[in-house]
Amino acid sequence: MNAFNIIQILLNVSRLILQILYYICQSMYYSIFGLEEKNVNGEIVLITGAGHGIGKELAIQYACLGAKVVCLDINKQTNELTAMEIKEIGKDAYAYECDVTKKEDVFAVAKKVKEEVGDVTILVNNAGIMPCYGFLDHTDDKIIQLFNINVLGHFWMLQAYLPSMMKRNYGHIVALSSLAGIVGFPYLIPYSATKHAVQGMMDALETELHVSNEGKSLIKFTTICPYMVDTGLCKKPKINKMLEMFLQLSSPKDAATQIIKAQRQNISIRSIPSFWLPLIRFGRILPENAQMAVKDFFDTGVVPE
Repeated sequence: MNAFNIIQILLNVSRLILQILYYICQSMYYSIFGLEEKNVNGEIVLITGAGHGIGKELAIQYACLGAKVVCLDINKQTNELTAMEIKEIGKDAYAYECDVTKKEDVFAVAKKVKEEVGDVTILVNNAGIMPCYGFLDHTDDKIIQLFNINVLGHFWMLQAYLPSMMKRNYGHIVALSSLAGIVGFPYLIPYSATKHAVQGMMDALETELHVSNEGKSLIKFTTICPYMVDTGLCKKPKINKMLEMFLQLSSPKDAATQIIKAQRQNISIRSIPSFWLPLIRFGRILPENAQMAVKDFFDTGVVPE
């Protein structure tokens, strides 16, 4: 290695250090003063699982912010009720029955949405299920169904709606992962695996678009990792009585508000409540036995059905 190469390496390393310091200062500034929330008025927002729970609240709140809302759900009746509620307050909403596990169904609905509403600019992959059983009590069919809905459903939706975003170099993808996609929870092993997959998919896809567009991609990504939300999926939550005030289930309305705020602020990953993610990141630097001691202290999760 000659002197020129050494100088080049030193210059590049110095540049990297300066970039890191700049982004640290930027992050501290935003932590103190907050991030500006971008306008979603006029955006076309598509939400899967819009018939109930978080999806329904997301649809209503986005509509109230002036977005055109496209509601997708396998349950036609509840999905249409969500759209009807939005129309009753004088906002735009469209309802489409769709099984996200069936690629042909997803693409057929995507064609209708494009023709009848326009190009989707914000895609929220929210649909998911969460059966709570011991590892050996999960049937083969249930495991396959979990991955079809919680993982492959994301892939089919992305394949259907991402191309138009890439063509315009504009859009935002939001995906619902879970704290179980960061820290494994007992009795949620297949579910945890699907949510780890969602987080990995979002991270890799964002990086791929950044690399393939030489850092010029304007498509944003937000991964949401809720603790537990009172949607009915978590039938038997296990909460440490000593820490009950910190471990309450979030309401779907509050969760939706935090999701929309994270999307409007272009935050790449956010836990609900927000304190969980930095707490987990800090815990990762501890020895493994110390991490297990922390898990034993919190003693939270679910009880098998």
